[in-house]
Amino acid sequence: MSRVGRKPIPVPAGIKIKIDDNIVTVSKGNQSLQQEIHPAIHVEYKPQENSIQVTRPTDNKFYRSLHGLYRSLISNMVMGINEGFMKKLLIIGVGYRAELKGKNLVLHLGYSHPILFKPPDDIEINLENPTTIVVKGIDKQLVGQVSAKIRSFRPPEPYKGKGIRYEGEYVRRKAGKTAA
Repeated sequence: MSRVGRKPIPVPAGIKIKIDDNIVTVSKGNQSLQQEIHPAIHVEYKPQENSIQVTRPTDNKFYRSLHGLYRSLISNMVMGINEGFMKKLLIIGVGYRAELKGKNLVLHLGYSHPILFKPPDDIEINLENPTTIVVKGIDKQLVGQVSAKIRSFRPPEPYKGKGIRYEGEYVRRKAGKTAA
């Protein structure tokens, strides 16, 4: 069996799990996430053990790949509802900065115009300082997608390292031209 897929998913107190046919809903308070599951994959909630178990019908390669995938997706939903996810982006470069106007993010990245970014409703964007952006949300995929979109406005370049990068990201530097 899949090493990832066979592990039960622990469900913290206060989180409600609802399984209808092939749709799993995880909710807490007014927040909820849904995931559609392949019909062959079986998801079972065990309230007495406070855990969710994901099983597959056979050891076919296709079902083995889905087994671990759906276990990870459901686990991320439970973690997101319970704690949430966060990504930090660092802006490096002279004159590069960010500011918030309402919920919108305005980026000054050395272009002739500022870039206005409107985040989705489920995403919260904060600024620790003008060069550090924090993206928070309950959906791991959406947090990563929004972070990647913000980074794409000015990815780090290899000569001076200027641009937007993830916290802890290593940018390989190249040597510039040498004078002859």
